[in-house]
Amino acid sequence: MRIHRRALIGAALGAAGLAAFGTPALAQAAKEVRLDWATYNPVSLVLKEKGLLEKALGADGVSVRWVQSLGSNKALEFLNAGSIDIGSTAGAAALLARINGNPIKAIYAFSRPEWTALVTRPNTGITAVKDLKGRRVAVTRGTDPHIFLIRALRGASLTERDVKLVLLQHPDGRTALDRGDVDAWAGLDPIMAAAEIENGDVLFHRDAAANTWGVLNVREDFAKQNPDLTRKVLAAYEEARRLALSDPQELRRILVAATKLPEPVVARQLERTDLSQPAIGKLQAETILDAGTALLDAGVIPAGTDVGAAVEALIDPRFGPASR
Repeated sequence: MRIHRRALIGAALGAAGLAAFGTPALAQAAKEVRLDWATYNPVSLVLKEKGLLEKALGADGVSVRWVQSLGSNKALEFLNAGSIDIGSTAGAAALLARINGNPIKAIYAFSRPEWTALVTRPNTGITAVKDLKGRRVAVTRGTDPHIFLIRALRGASLTERDVKLVLLQHPDGRTALDRGDVDAWAGLDPIMAAAEIENGDVLFHRDAAANTWGVLNVREDFAKQNPDLTRKVLAAYEEARRLALSDPQELRRILVAATKLPEPVVARQLERTDLSQPAIGKLQAETILDAGTALLDAGVIPAGTDVGAAVEALIDPRFGPASR
């Protein structure tokens, strides 16, 4: 099946905006919303710290439960299991999950980050992606760093079979690198920034354009049954995002408190994080499509998958702020 081209994405998203979810007649409104917080999603930390969502939903008698996600893979596991209703992931990770049957919609862009790069210790002799051949590389499967690694290897005419993958969660990947258990790590901020500043680890391969957006995903059935509640969650997210932009010092303080990392590390993370474009739509679709196309060509996504259609099915702009 042919992949839909970028020219079709804008029209498809516009059409999606016209198709309202039908709310089941007997569906009972949720009395609790469960969402994640994550150190790779600074806006979630502001939202949680300031209690903005609890204030917004208190009059409706809706309570809030917070769950930490250590990576996109964990957020997607929680969403698929119904443990949370709304979770933070990278755009490409959300696409892979959707293709694999996880019924989610991406409804908000919490950041446009350069949050992943390939990292090594000084003096390993690794200066380019081609040097990874035969080396041990720590990675968290199903996350943007994993997808970034696959695309980087492909650009160097290599595949995952040419390296020795060591599957670890992001914090353990950094530990393995610093111990010498692996030669490189597909890193994620703010842990990656800490590795740079505290250990002098080297980001030997960077490509900001290959980092897919940070997106907020909702379980499809939750959104269908609770469209107004979903909109209120995103309105509170917008309030938190505006606070983060208006008071950078307070944002740094909140991240330092949540991550237990030094302020210079958090400052480095924030240097690479753009919080100014929350509306989800064509920009995110194009970036995610690029990643999905590369993964299809690399054999990570099954042959015959209509990646363009999967992107269209994933992105739903109706609940959040309109594109400017």
